[in-house]
Amino acid sequence: MSPNTGPASGLETAARAAFERARDDQSGELATYIPELARVVPDRFGIALAGVDGHVLGVGDVEVPFTIQSISKALAYCIALEALGRDKVLAHVGVEPSGDAFNAIVFDALSNRPFNPMVNAGAITVSGLLAEAFGAEAFDVVLDRFSAAAGRRLVMDETVFRSEAQTGHRNRGIAHLLKCAGALGADVDDAVDLYFRQCSILVTATDLAVMGATLANIGENPLTGSAVFAVEAVRNTLSVMFTCGMYDFAGNWAFDVGVPAKSGVGGGILGVVNRQLGIGTYSPRLDAKGNSVRGIAAFRDLTEEMGLHVFDPTNRGSSLLSAYRR
Repeated sequence: MSPNTGPASGLETAARAAFERARDDQSGELATYIPELARVVPDRFGIALAGVDGHVLGVGDVEVPFTIQSISKALAYCIALEALGRDKVLAHVGVEPSGDAFNAIVFDALSNRPFNPMVNAGAITVSGLLAEAFGAEAFDVVLDRFSAAAGRRLVMDETVFRSEAQTGHRNRGIAHLLKCAGALGADVDDAVDLYFRQCSILVTATDLAVMGATLANIGENPLTGSAVFAVEAVRNTLSVMFTCGMYDFAGNWAFDVGVPAKSGVGGGILGVVNRQLGIGTYSPRLDAKGNSVRGIAAFRDLTEEMGLHVFDPTNRGSSLLSAYRR
């Protein structure tokens, strides 16, 4: 955490204010359809911010580990774009918002492709592409790249992985339909196994903030200086995160919050303020669409207070964060 002096204290003040306003909200439910997620402590809450200059700060439970879940979809998509190329990935997964729930069993009627990589059907297809490209090493590649984005070695939660593997019948059904439609070339079991594994990687809110800062920094981790993702892959990933990253709440998110983001049913949200900042929140109580209730509230407060909406007419966010970096 950076010292609470100078411009950085303005960011921490905004984060603390957002934390205090949201902390007493007890609405929402745990993701009980994954048995292990139903056992987490429901009142955990943390907000972390990481600048592209490497400054990191946090409020609340920012070092509590939880599984990354669907936030992994964005990072896996970025890896696939870089490894396989835009045209190859687009031939299997579209980029249009679906307007449906994240686990909907529906594909684009014109192309037989999943609508986008941020819903389960698209993410399983991306996992299949990675399984084909890297074979038995696919999960090691994913874990290594996620770790590089976070700036520390991450691990998978074996218990959550087994829980998902034992109960994920809907995702297996989606994978079989993808195979039938020709969108999935990989073996169904290989694709779904990789998908469950990537969703079971443990992170913290601080990790999410640093991952977001890595994307904001055009693929270079600002803490380690390591080049993690290719520039074009980052640009394309952020575009799809902006339009599709919050499931069937994506339009409201773009309207109210206005930063590329990805949520997960583990309770995390990762947000990216391009060329400036990564934001990570953790609170496991979810709304009906599968997004963290307090996470959404915190992002709304932060983006409003700091002028971070991509279409903010005042440019307040750029001014504040430029001062912070000095």
